[in-house]
Amino acid sequence: MSSTDTERQLNVVGSKRSRLRFTALAFLATFVLIVAVLVAADVAYLVHWKVSPASLYRILMSPEVLYALRLSVITSVITLVLVMVCAVPVGYALSRCRFPGHALVNTVVDVPIVLPPVVIGLSLLAFFGTPVGGWIKIALKSLNVSLISGVGIVMCQFLVSVSYCIRATKASFDSVDRRLEHVALSLGCSPWGAFRRVTLPLARNGLIAGGVMAWARAIGVFGPLMVFVGTGPRVQVMPTNMWLELNVGNIEVALVVALVTMLLAGAALLLVHRLAPGRTWT
Repeated sequence: MSSTDTERQLNVVGSKRSRLRFTALAFLATFVLIVAVLVAADVAYLVHWKVSPASLYRILMSPEVLYALRLSVITSVITLVLVMVCAVPVGYALSRCRFPGHALVNTVVDVPIVLPPVVIGLSLLAFFGTPVGGWIKIALKSLNVSLISGVGIVMCQFLVSVSYCIRATKASFDSVDRRLEHVALSLGCSPWGAFRRVTLPLARNGLIAGGVMAWARAIGVFGPLMVFVGTGPRVQVMPTNMWLELNVGNIEVALVVALVTMLLAGAALLLVHRLAPGRTWT
């Protein structure tokens, strides 16, 4: 092949890459524009209805909004701890171990991701209607613990968000070279020592990012709470508070709560991409 033909082919490839890059950037710009328009629409509505900074502060400091924000943060942090305790060993087992039913477990882990969230609430209702669930409910009642409380909220948040963290931890452990673990074992480390001193530090950023992603998912749970916990004054988190305010016509309050939720979710996602750039979590 002559140098002229080679140069022509390189020019064609370069042209195709340029078109592909332009198309990708165009779609990216469109997506960013849509998100920006949605956020701007909320702000514009508040400005249109002359919601002043003083009114905005009064809404944010109202007892109902503060209670919903506090309950959302407390329950989602408890959920995050439980999710990490579950996700790290499960993700490690899926990444490093091969056992009968491995494919089935992989599938079961993904089920909460693809299910409509309201189904999780219905499943909890069904479970606590069974004899086993009834015994658990009686045991909790003997401890003066009701399911229509933060306990029920944490259950819903956990079931919705745990799969995301398991997927993230598995991806993080997959990215760690197993040969490094073998080297640690050959140098006298126990399996636990190799995990603690080699695998865990190398996977740390991905694990933290997965936890943050799970927290962001948990704090926005709505459907399961409506079905399983309800919307009573003691169990109002930000999503249910937003829905109730909208139902009674307080759209300004609902939009303020929505903007707070967007800011929390956006900050969480920025942290995720800072810790583990380019990784997907589903």
